[in-house]
Amino acid sequence: MVGRKVIAFFIAALLAQAASAVIEVTVTRSTEAKQPIAVVPFGWQHGGEPQSVDIAAIVRDDLARTGLFEPIPFDSLPGRPHRYDQINFKDWRLLGPGSLVIGNITPSLTAEGGFVVEFELYDVLRQRRVIGYQLTASAQAMRRVAHQIADYIHEQLTGNPGAFDTRVAYVTEQRGADGSARYRLSIADVDGHNEQVILDSSRPIMSPSWSPDGTRLAYVSFESERPHVYMQTVATGDRERITDFPGINGAPAFSPDGDRLAMTLSKDGNPEIYIMDLRNRRLRRMTNDPAIDTEPAWSPDGRFLAFTSDRGGRPQIYRVAADRGGQAERITFEGSYNARPVFSPDGKKLALVHGGGGRYRIGLLDLENGALQVLTDSSLDESPSFAPNGGMILYATREGAGSVLSAVSPDGRMRQRLAVRTGGVREPAWSPFRN
Repeated sequence: MVGRKVIAFFIAALLAQAASAVIEVTVTRSTEAKQPIAVVPFGWQHGGEPQSVDIAAIVRDDLARTGLFEPIPFDSLPGRPHRYDQINFKDWRLLGPGSLVIGNITPSLTAEGGFVVEFELYDVLRQRRVIGYQLTASAQAMRRVAHQIADYIHEQLTGNPGAFDTRVAYVTEQRGADGSARYRLSIADVDGHNEQVILDSSRPIMSPSWSPDGTRLAYVSFESERPHVYMQTVATGDRERITDFPGINGAPAFSPDGDRLAMTLSKDGNPEIYIMDLRNRRLRRMTNDPAIDTEPAWSPDGRFLAFTSDRGGRPQIYRVAADRGGQAERITFEGSYNARPVFSPDGKKLALVHGGGGRYRIGLLDLENGALQVLTDSSLDESPSFAPNGGMILYATREGAGSVLSAVSPDGRMRQRLAVRTGGVREPAWSPFRN
């Protein structure tokens, strides 16, 4: 009986369709009042051939995808200034943007093959510079520089750090003509570029989790027939098997300090929450209940673990002290199904999968007053993951016969669709800020 229930908990999220590695991002809902902004194509100085990466276009597209900004099309710009003395503020005020971004790219005099990228953000009405930065990068890193520029602009204009210079981990499944399956764990920039395959396997992969410094991924692989937890360094590909216990080894989650992994193990006969110290591989059992305890999530301060349990008869979210375990507190009461918790970066809310009436949608629980807000209107959502700035919640959702990734703001007003060009994609995990 327990074995079948465990399989249902851990295998349900593995259904996926054929997928390409490139993600396309589309805004499907945005705020009614968007900030007009002009991003001018960057200038090239001191000769040299322009690179294939269009920094201004990337910055423009990053800002547009938030649903907060309305960039002016390049062909509608009244000029192409690259310096302050080239800006005719009267023309720009007539066009209407409140903010203007200009920039220059020059070959680096100190880094061979590198470039210096300068940009400035201007307040058009006040005719003054708001911020200006100079960044140096290789040709291969120019897309990242563009994302960093968009981050600077987003923070200056909204007061909230941008999350464009981050990555997303996700799992895809590709079916061959003979029905055989290939599973891939990949990461990509949040705009879908620079895809990197972390693991390619004929066996299912699930539950990717980022280390807090963004250098490692923990995940579950069935490559040895049974589920095991692995940890892999993103830059080098080096990996190691973290668990090899009988039964279930699943749902890994890094602690905020990166030294521990919370996980679900059934080595003692029943699925329980454990914490492993990665420095010495010692285990500490956190729960002890005949029900299924799974999907642990750390609070940002490391004090608590939220997890899913059916100890009350149906899946609900519980919380236990991370320093001692033991008695757990139930924290969800609305609806017959609440699962897959994840804390907001400020620790004040939980995103979760909320079910009722045959529909499973993304909900947001306020931990201070217990209020639960349903953010989506689809029928089968799963695997919520917060952006590191708390501005969006990424999740997987069923679409037709397959699945796509979507993102919704914590107030439900902004939505994005992130889809591979063919098939489906699941198990998303948004990375922390990059160093």
